[in-house]
Amino acid sequence: MANLHLRTAFGYMRRSPFQAIAAIFVLSLTFFVATLLSVLVYSSGRVLNYFETRPQIIAFLKDDAKTEAISALQHKLTIDTRIKEVRYVSKEEALAIYKNATSDNPLLGELVSPSIFPASLEFSVIDLSHTEEVLKEIKSEAIVDSVGFTASLGGEKTLQDVVGRLERISLYIKIGGGTFVGILGAASFMVLLVIISMRMAMRKEEIEILGLIGATPGFIRSPIILEAIIYADIGVFIGWIFTFISVLYLAPTLISYFGQIPILPQGTLGLFELFGIILIGELFIGNFLALIGSLIAVSRARKNR
Repeated sequence: MANLHLRTAFGYMRRSPFQAIAAIFVLSLTFFVATLLSVLVYSSGRVLNYFETRPQIIAFLKDDAKTEAISALQHKLTIDTRIKEVRYVSKEEALAIYKNATSDNPLLGELVSPSIFPASLEFSVIDLSHTEEVLKEIKSEAIVDSVGFTASLGGEKTLQDVVGRLERISLYIKIGGGTFVGILGAASFMVLLVIISMRMAMRKEEIEILGLIGATPGFIRSPIILEAIIYADIGVFIGWIFTFISVLYLAPTLISYFGQIPILPQGTLGLFELFGIILIGELFIGNFLALIGSLIAVSRARKNR
């Protein structure tokens, strides 16, 4: 029975190829934009998360700080739920970091000794919104001399501004892109509705004959629904594959440009996993639109008879 309905659906598509092409084209464009938007939302989220968690706060300790006081402060930071990855850096380690950073000019490393570098505690915050209160608490500690950031984004206000701009850009992508996809989705839905309604009008006599010989409503509408689902699935796959190929082509350039910022999943497997999730979601949405559109068209056609 399923094969019969499929053959009937493909027969309708062959009889009106231009209508089929129009439906597939609109659906492909819709899901191309939807897939691209999904990748942009993912990438903007990764960039935002990178700048929220990447900058490490460095609490430079006074030279006369006792080992017990340092251990107590380190333990206090470790158990703080707002803070992660607490690390103690001794004077010797600070010197090694300096020498590594100035390895292109060894003379700079030879002119300094560990005594001029302060020991420090380095850590990151779980959420950048906690930064201001954490900084106030750290600065108030008796053994802390000063506080700085490892990221070259300027001071605290500059860091907040950078993240604020990224949040706004991410919001604009979601709202603007979502609105555009919504408009395209509505257009796709209307195209499906019109094409299925035309199919019903063209098959009016055939449907009446099938009804007279005892065909059930489910038997009559199954090929129509299958045709709409075929349009949706082909449109989803074409839009998805074009975006996937585009991202694969641009991935090396994007990764090279953004450097350490993980705008795309690490490795080919991660990229396939991301696009696999997007494809499953789009197939569900596409089939849902096709099902609702075809049922509405069939229902209207039955009422107009």
